[in-house]
Amino acid sequence: MNVSPQGFYKWLNRDESTRDIENRRILGCIEAIYTQHDGNYGSPRISAELKANGERINHKRVERLMREAGIVGKAGRIYRRRPLPGNPCIKVENLQREHGMPSKPDSQWAGDVTYLKINGQWQYLAVIIDLYSRKVLGWELSDTRTVELTLSALNKAVRRRNIESDLIFHSDRGSEYGAYAYQNRLKELGIEPSMNRPGFMNDNVYVESFFQTLKTESFKGFNFESVEELRANLTWYLDRYYNFKRRHGSLGFKSPDEYERMAA
Repeated sequence: MNVSPQGFYKWLNRDESTRDIENRRILGCIEAIYTQHDGNYGSPRISAELKANGERINHKRVERLMREAGIVGKAGRIYRRRPLPGNPCIKVENLQREHGMPSKPDSQWAGDVTYLKINGQWQYLAVIIDLYSRKVLGWELSDTRTVELTLSALNKAVRRRNIESDLIFHSDRGSEYGAYAYQNRLKELGIEPSMNRPGFMNDNVYVESFFQTLKTESFKGFNFESVEELRANLTWYLDRYYNFKRRHGSLGFKSPDEYERMAA
């Protein structure tokens, strides 16, 4: 390929193109969104945020700009706990599997417990989410893994919502959910219990996926010095960020609260 010296220096000293200027502007927006969400967002959620802010942009362009700038969202893995042995006398079927995914809020809830280690000590987090919107309805933190922990999360969820008929609550078969106190409380509230099939831990995959997201975005790279600091972080993440700001891929990149309001 023959290029004259004049042509080469003209190319070398060329002005920045309109496309380059636009890419630089968009990259600034990408970096701002990435920082605002503590590095949790990858290209799909950043693309959705840009579009929500009025940008007309293809997600592949966002992905390319992020890759060239070395901007990478956090990645995580599934954390599974082994349920405590449940009450063998409780005979509950997996109604969630039978009914499939819900078509409206407050028709199917799901709960689970995960473990969090602070200064060498275990803390247990119980949550209840609405399977329609993935919204966190109730949660509780304790240093003991008991039915009181899961009951507290349930009661908080009940106070937050107006329960109608035909509500299903799904959980694993652990003793925190199979206990008579828990099952009786569900009965008092008119909530129909649903449990994993014996030996099928993946039956509660939506809450497990939520715990993966929580631990990746709210715990990875953070060291909490006290239970109070942990609780404050959970309050911010669960009650303010996750429910009202975080875009969820399976919800069309809407936040849980926004998705529920669209169904109203």
